[in-house]
Amino acid sequence: MKHSLSPPAKQHLYEVWGDTVDSRHLAGAIGIGAVVSLGAYCIAHHLLHPIVESAQMAKTYAMLVGVFGCLLAGVICARLFVPKRDVQEHAADPAFREQVVVDLLKEYGSLGRLEDLSAEVIAELRELGLYDLLREAQAREENTHRLATHSIDVTSSLSGGRG
Repeated sequence: MKHSLSPPAKQHLYEVWGDTVDSRHLAGAIGIGAVVSLGAYCIAHHLLHPIVESAQMAKTYAMLVGVFGCLLAGVICARLFVPKRDVQEHAADPAFREQVVVDLLKEYGSLGRLEDLSAEVIAELRELGLYDLLREAQAREENTHRLATHSIDVTSSLSGGRG
């Protein structure tokens, strides 16, 4: 996937936990989170303190309301601050994909059999456009194995069964 950013806003963009954020929106989201979650906690504590018999339980319930305030703040921020990138998907080069399969075979030996996979995994491989590529790799692997086995059988017969 290729990520492209609009040029004028780049000066305010930073990477946080592997994602691109606008520093102004990040500051706004932190502020909204603090106000909504702490506000929810304080209001709940104020309302629950006279109702609940134990002050500790009132504080605990208020903290729970504060956690829900955090979730609410997340929803508010998600609505206010849209993503800063455009994701453009493009198909990978078939030669690159083939080279990746060759490299995997070199590193791990066998990729296994597609017949052993669940229907969900096969559906996902088809959706990603990898099923046919892996099917071809499996067929090549089986042919190579057959040729190697046949070669050993021929060599064994020619030598009279001696190793």
